[in-house]
Amino acid sequence: MENITISMFKSSCLKSLEKVKNTGKPLLITKKGAPMALVSPPPCAKKKKTLFGAMKGTIEICGDIVSPLPEEDWEALKK
Repeated sequence: MENITISMFKSSCLKSLEKVKNTGKPLLITKKGAPMALVSPPPCAKKKKTLFGAMKGTIEICGDIVSPLPEEDWEALKK
């Protein structure tokens, strides 16, 4: 647990709160060496999951995806 004096907390409040949110570690605020307050992240504050890679493993390639299709498979060319 990290300790910070009340004067340092006042000058860097938003930065300190963001650090608590990102690291998940509580912050003890002291005044003249005595504990004054404890700032801890809320229990529901979990790290955000990114969508990057969310669909990994859900697609199966079943053939050649590089070669062009033959003309008879193009519905736009059929009359």
